[in-house]
Amino acid sequence: MMFYQKEIPQKYETDVFVAGGGAAGVTAAIAAARCGKRVFLAESTGCFGGVGTSGLVPAFAPFGDKVTLLAQGIGMEIRTQVSKDVPLEENWCPIRAEELKRTYDTMMTEAGVQFSFFTTLCDVLTCGDHIEGVVLCGKSGLFTVKAKQYIDCTGDGDLCAFGGGQFEMGDEEGDVMPATLCSLWSNIDFSRANPYQEIKLKDAVQDGIFTQPDLHLPGIQKAIEKKGIGGGNVGHVYGVNPTDELSLTQGMIQGRKIVPEYVKYYREYMKEGYEEIELISTASILGVRESRRIVCDYMLNVNDFLSRAVFEDEIGRYCYPVDIHPKNATAEEYEKFRKEYENLRYKPGESYGIPYRSLIASSFSNLLTAGRCMGTDRQMQASVRVMPGCFITGQAAGVAAAIACESGETRAVNIKELQKTLKETIHAYLPNA
Repeated sequence: MMFYQKEIPQKYETDVFVAGGGAAGVTAAIAAARCGKRVFLAESTGCFGGVGTSGLVPAFAPFGDKVTLLAQGIGMEIRTQVSKDVPLEENWCPIRAEELKRTYDTMMTEAGVQFSFFTTLCDVLTCGDHIEGVVLCGKSGLFTVKAKQYIDCTGDGDLCAFGGGQFEMGDEEGDVMPATLCSLWSNIDFSRANPYQEIKLKDAVQDGIFTQPDLHLPGIQKAIEKKGIGGGNVGHVYGVNPTDELSLTQGMIQGRKIVPEYVKYYREYMKEGYEEIELISTASILGVRESRRIVCDYMLNVNDFLSRAVFEDEIGRYCYPVDIHPKNATAEEYEKFRKEYENLRYKPGESYGIPYRSLIASSFSNLLTAGRCMGTDRQMQASVRVMPGCFITGQAAGVAAAIACESGETRAVNIKELQKTLKETIHAYLPNA
């Protein structure tokens, strides 16, 4: 143990501080800024977007329930600037990462949000249940930021955890879903390519071409079809703890090891349309599906999914299935995944409500959360974690934080005011408000 003491300069004082610039963080920051508040956001990488950009996740999950576009508001503004040739109703819209990066840059700048890249949250200063400030690390060294309200959009619940707040993680044994190192591919003839691969995948696994017998393969999504460019969600990286840097390091190495094995699979087993496929690159960060879940005033749960829940403090609605990937590569785990995924999904027009209470961190009076680390049980986290869900919860957290600046308390936010602002200023979809 080493004792270390140092005076740290305060670099910013603001109304709202947002940790993390992924889908949830960006929409939270823009929403708070549009409500007239000063906002500072810290992002640890060199761009906004998280797994959608740095992580090369190939597609947006559905924005709607095949009847209604649910992720309306800032998320829809973002979507209309990316892959403009793809209809808004398309269930799995390809992500052109460079378009998405520039869109985030423009929207954040135009909203007047202060932000810095290459800036990492490393500590949280608290007094009782009140967050007094955060300690950040950038190329200039350590510095602090003081705000009235804080929003944890790290995906890993870092701000809450570093402040000593309550969280849950994983299943009964503490295991989380596997990660995936997504990738970019070229020389695919999509006009001949058949995306259905289950039978051929079983043959390839039986023939031993993979170092791990992974039967779950989401596949390669069209990115730029005319150019034969695809985005790959191939190869699970099992056993990664996303809150441990050594585990993440080993996960990156493992991911880079297994992704090239799919060149042989696509060329020799899928064949048609894939004869000349080439791996261009792998992502600079792991695609983490599951991490800490912050304990909030209400933990959205699978019964809410089953009941198509409606809440008085509803801030949005969403519809994605409960998508818990197998935690290991056994056939038994894969069959368990298939059955749960098929059973926990909706018909067109069905959705569940998301309450404001699931964004209020129970351990603090001035901390909200949004995105993957919001207050849910494990099954609901597997639904709301995708980008449209992050857009919905992020913009709500941003508006709520702006309102809470007046009283200083997240629980003092007037729900009717929150819902009205979401509908009239952000143009969110709130049919029950």
